[in-house]
Amino acid sequence: MAITLTEKAATEVRRFMEEQRGQPEGGMTPNGKLYLRLAVRGGGCSGFQHKLDLDTAYNPEKDELLEAHGVDVVVDRKSLLYVDGAIVDFHDELNRRGFSVKNPSAKSTCGCGSSFSV
Repeated sequence: MAITLTEKAATEVRRFMEEQRGQPEGGMTPNGKLYLRLAVRGGGCSGFQHKLDLDTAYNPEKDELLEAHGVDVVVDRKSLLYVDGAIVDFHDELNRRGFSVKNPSAKSTCGCGSSFSV
């Protein structure tokens, strides 16, 4: 698999998906699917940023679909060039709560760790 989603991250993503499904519009595609989308966008002080979202869109012509711990992960092929081998984890500690992406393609990161360069 090109992307690793830890069990802890998958549990938190499934929790978010259940919350989304409870919204009035349902937050799902017509086929009932909701995906975790990992993307790379330009920005930040180092040039690139990881972006994690829940998404109802999957385009087999532009996206790669992976499955990890019961979560469908979608990565557009352009972003996959930058995140191949990445590990998505979730932290729930006193001074750190949220998702992190450990990216072996990142040559350097900014001081706060929210952006990277290749």
